[in-house]
Amino acid sequence: MDINRSSFYKWRDRQRKPTDKIIERESNIKLFKEYHDKYPSHGYRWLNSKIRHDTGLVFSDTYAQRVCHYCGIKSASKRFRGYKAAGRECIYPNMVLADIVITRPFQVIVSDMTMIKIKGKPYEITFYMDLFNNAIIAWAVSDTKGDRNTYINGRDEVIKIKEEAYPDYDLILHTDQGSVYASKDFNKNLLLRNITRSMSRAGTPTDNGAMESINGWVKDELYLDFKINDSDNVEESIREYVDFFNNERPAYALGYKTPKEVMDEYLSKKDDENDD
Repeated sequence: MDINRSSFYKWRDRQRKPTDKIIERESNIKLFKEYHDKYPSHGYRWLNSKIRHDTGLVFSDTYAQRVCHYCGIKSASKRFRGYKAAGRECIYPNMVLADIVITRPFQVIVSDMTMIKIKGKPYEITFYMDLFNNAIIAWAVSDTKGDRNTYINGRDEVIKIKEEAYPDYDLILHTDQGSVYASKDFNKNLLLRNITRSMSRAGTPTDNGAMESINGWVKDELYLDFKINDSDNVEESIREYVDFFNNERPAYALGYKTPKEVMDEYLSKKDDENDD
């Protein structure tokens, strides 16, 4: 085999009596493989953050990259993109292009509809997300194409949360110019609740970039990580995913914190200010 004799014996001894460093490395490789098997839609940075969040183990991104490269771990994600054409009735200016600094919950809520297919059957999901901590605060799903109720029910849930928890806050609700979002029925009485409407420019999905990006990740994770194609109860599966998204999923945009952690830090800071 053209191998130096001393090199062979050194290799054999390492196999028989592995050092603590080798044992630790093999354990870390196994850990990353386990997390990738569970969350195949993500790459090394997210897996590293999730492991840190779940176990408290801290690895550098460089080390995580080397481990994943050694294991052949790559994100299985294929990003989905899409947007709706301009709406018809109520068109509002884009209020989130003015470099708004978001400092509190329920300052800017964004919404969009996305479609998934499960066992060949299409489902439409409408999400409402708080840009303060990227938490999904309301959602609705329907297997009926063009079902307006997913938009309306989500909007009503946003209004309910605002009136119960943030009655004095001014809120910007940002969407695209889809026909339901632009309808008079959707927008009536929002101003009376201190809700200002904002819309993306026609044919410009980047104006709602945060929501567009989340829709892509939602699809990838539902299909690849949560195996929703095997689900017998789609609504319950989505509910479980939203709970994971809000409480357990580290997000790059949040510095690899979860939405819950960002909110907890905000509330703790508010409590300290009140004590002072």
